[in-house]
Amino acid sequence: MPPAVPAAAGIGDNGRVHPDSADGDVLPAAVDLARAAAEETAGDPTLVGEHLGATAEPLGAAAGDVPAEALGQVLTHSFASRLPGYVGWYWAVTVARVPGSDEVTVDEVVLLPGDAALLAPAWVPWHERLRPGDLSVGDVLPATEDDPRLVPAYTTEDDAAADPEAQALATELGLGRERVMSSEGRAAAAARWLAGDHGPRSAMARQAPGPCGTCGFFLPLAGSLRSLLGACGNEYSPADGRVVAVDYGCGAHSQATLAAGEPAEVVTSARYDTADFDVL
Repeated sequence: MPPAVPAAAGIGDNGRVHPDSADGDVLPAAVDLARAAAEETAGDPTLVGEHLGATAEPLGAAAGDVPAEALGQVLTHSFASRLPGYVGWYWAVTVARVPGSDEVTVDEVVLLPGDAALLAPAWVPWHERLRPGDLSVGDVLPATEDDPRLVPAYTTEDDAAADPEAQALATELGLGRERVMSSEGRAAAAARWLAGDHGPRSAMARQAPGPCGTCGFFLPLAGSLRSLLGACGNEYSPADGRVVAVDYGCGAHSQATLAAGEPAEVVTSARYDTADFDVL
């Protein structure tokens, strides 16, 4: 309980109601009692500012045969906060009085944000705030079981799932993965790559002498993406080792040639006489 405070209108120094106090004035008059509770919680009286007002709290529905009027009165006093780093916050002290009792009690003391309070942004789960490029050396990013980009490579009903020899053969052929990309995952990857720096609408592709699909250094991807994408194998290309669109292109195209121009003029004599000079 908070320490004794000077008597307020209707409230004694022990928190009890004066005999001549009206019931409706008791809780609003308990400002000093509420302030003392806030100062005790803050640990320093200077951290509790001016009184901002009081708000009556709803009592809720009656319980069983107990009427709502018998549940008592509850009111919250608000005080400005002077706590460093909590600009715009306020202390909320809830006081209550049971009908028929001559004592006001403190229910709770909390620090709450006001309308102009500076708040932390809403919490976002880690897997939702992760962005491409965030993964660094040593980090582990496990795929969830319900990742829509992946589907099982085989099911428990497949004969290969229960046949060790079939599993060994599948592994040797590169088919031994438990999960593979779903059609949704492949479509998302293709859309991302086509819209990237090595897609057909990039500035490099628009100035290229020819598309990657006609380049000897183009290595098409296998499977359903073969007609759309491939990898660049030209070490002099800015896209070397990257996935490129069939319609992408750069100046390192295998069929690129220089346009024939006018032959260079051969000059056999000096245009400017730098051998002779005048002595002044």
